[in-house]
Amino acid sequence: MPPQVVGYIRISSQGQNTARQLADVELDKEFVDIMSGSTKEREKLLECIDYVREGDTLVVDSIDRLARNLRHLQEILDTLLKKGVSLRFVKENLLFTGNSDPMSTLTLHMMGAFAEFERTMIKSRQREGIDAAKKIGKHLGRPSVLSTKHEKQAKELKAQGVSIRKIAMTMNLSRGSIYKLLGEDK
Repeated sequence: MPPQVVGYIRISSQGQNTARQLADVELDKEFVDIMSGSTKEREKLLECIDYVREGDTLVVDSIDRLARNLRHLQEILDTLLKKGVSLRFVKENLLFTGNSDPMSTLTLHMMGAFAEFERTMIKSRQREGIDAAKKIGKHLGRPSVLSTKHEKQAKELKAQGVSIRKIAMTMNLSRGSIYKLLGEDK
């Protein structure tokens, strides 16, 4: 079988669009992951690495689509090169083959380090935002489905001697929610 051009595409969530990645690259096969790049064990990435063989070229839109830290990036590159597979990054215009030049390797390490730094900064800003929101009393997370109406009903049923299990069944809530409404420990 002749060498193939294989594409790897990664988006972080269902709402994102894969169309912009590798749109201008003719591929023989593509693998698409919908998950965070910080996750090392990505199903389609592992399938892709297993699929490619000597002479193939793996094409990725940009370094941050493949890995979010330098160590993982280097591990993937080493695995591919040992298999005789070339790795091409479109946005950075980099190609790595078994005989990559030192300048390409330096560029990869620098770009990988910047991607890792950027990810760290994003997480830091996210943490700062969460802490600031908590400080001013902003509710974070999913809105509660429990209301004062639920609390009143649960307390009335409890006063009538109804068990927690039956109250939960009657109100179609979990027992944990009932305990929360009643202000009791489990």
